Amino acid sequence: MMRLRFPLGWLLLGAILMVTTSTLSGQSKRKKAATTAATEEQYYKLLRFETPPEQVLEAGAIEPLPEGKIAVGTRRGEIWIIDNAYDSDPKKAKFTRFAHGLHEILGLAWKDGWLYVTQRPDVSRIKDTNGDGKADLFEVVAEGWEVNGDYHEYAFGSRFDKDDNIWIALCLTGSFDSNSKYRGWAGKVTKEGKWVPTTSGVRSPGGVGLNADGDVFYTDNQGPWNGTCHLKQIAPGAFVGHPGGFKWYREPDARYLGDAPAQPKSGSRIITEAKRIPQLLPPAISFPYGKMGQSASGIDCDLSGGKFGPFENQLFVGDQTHSTVMRVYLEKVNGRYQGACFPFRAGFGSGVVPVRQGADGSLFVGGTNRGWGSRGPKPFSIERLVWTGKTPFEIREMKAKPDGFELIFTKPVDPDSARNPASYSMKTFTYIYQAAYGSPEVDETRPTITGVELSDDVKRIRLRIKGLQEGHIHALEAKGVRSADQEPLLHPEAYYTLNYIPSEPNGK
Repeated sequence: MMRLRFPLGWLLLGAILMVTTSTLSGQSKRKKAATTAATEEQYYKLLRFETPPEQVLEAGAIEPLPEGKIAVGTRRGEIWIIDNAYDSDPKKAKFTRFAHGLHEILGLAWKDGWLYVTQRPDVSRIKDTNGDGKADLFEVVAEGWEVNGDYHEYAFGSRFDKDDNIWIALCLTGSFDSNSKYRGWAGKVTKEGKWVPTTSGVRSPGGVGLNADGDVFYTDNQGPWNGTCHLKQIAPGAFVGHPGGFKWYREPDARYLGDAPAQPKSGSRIITEAKRIPQLLPPAISFPYGKMGQSASGIDCDLSGGKFGPFENQLFVGDQTHSTVMRVYLEKVNGRYQGACFPFRAGFGSGVVPVRQGADGSLFVGGTNRGWGSRGPKPFSIERLVWTGKTPFEIREMKAKPDGFELIFTKPVDPDSARNPASYSMKTFTYIYQAAYGSPEVDETRPTITGVELSDDVKRIRLRIKGLQEGHIHALEAKGVRSADQEPLLHPEAYYTLNYIPSEPNGK
């Protein structure tokens, strides 16, 4: 074999060039990321609270209180109250410990002078009865699921729904098995204090929240029977994917649901199994793994009436690993939820867990990276995201049509760029529905954009597409579209989970 010999000087020069090129490439990537964050900052400003020295505030839940206060529940079982939380200068905020000795708080809800707390073994409520700023009355409201001490046996709780229920999502034992009662289930705690199991198939939740219509959703994370992270509806009688908790259908308070569903076939596709198993409810949103985060977490709905920008009634979903908040548009097709997810805001200080909209429309965001790690370098953080009043140029909504999609923008578009099919590209893919951990992207296709139509108000685009794939994520890039002022889209990516193709007549 021929061996090539190079002078030592050449080798040194080559090494220097490789290091320099690598450094410049890294600097370029960091500059690009910084530029994106700075651009997002123009529209949504991130304010960082300074937590009390030598205190560990790993936020698991956030809840607005009367008098402009904010409650923060922590993974270490404490509740802190933030005064002056809405001041434009976060340094003016004051933190006071309200309660301690609870067990990993992952849900808070305020009602009638009580703070309701979802913790591992139960839902309790607490109150300050003597006005000294400290909780002194603790009452258990409901229990009914079991805890055996496993690290992953989390219990996530919602705020109150319109019927005064709190909704609970229970992580599996070890996030793989259901070794304690109702692990891998979701259900509700009624205003009478009764635990009602409603929904099987939960794996590893990261948050529970309601949409503008009052329907309940939770985030589930990649693992067995979850090829990627998802947003799933908690619907009574539904099975949402992981069969590990089927044995609890035999419990007296779950018998009203009937027999357990049929066992799903490992290696199939979830939309295929949903046609075979009536109770199986496909995810409303599948977050493409690595592209839209890796650990979906807290959920809240923008009900601010425009105080948080142009995304009223949409959901905002955290991601713990990527330290981001994503945006979700939902619609119903064939009576079931599906829709699109979009990047929204990056750069949070730690791994995002709870997200909660405050009274002024701003979004309070809590973070922790213990046990998981995160892009945000801090071990914990409490932050507030405020709309600056400037409207970003974004795809506000992506709606499914029988022969494509309709895009609705936050601003009028430039007609020439918007009508040009070359401004768009699309591919589809899905994930294997299997007992093994996670899944690669599979079954990729490349649909063809056959036509583009612009509305009279130049804010809506109808994309005619050949090759829609039922059960696939449809990944759209609209990098060529410009606003009427020649702005590029702040986030040109959109990912639509097309479980069902609408059957309405063409042209509507």
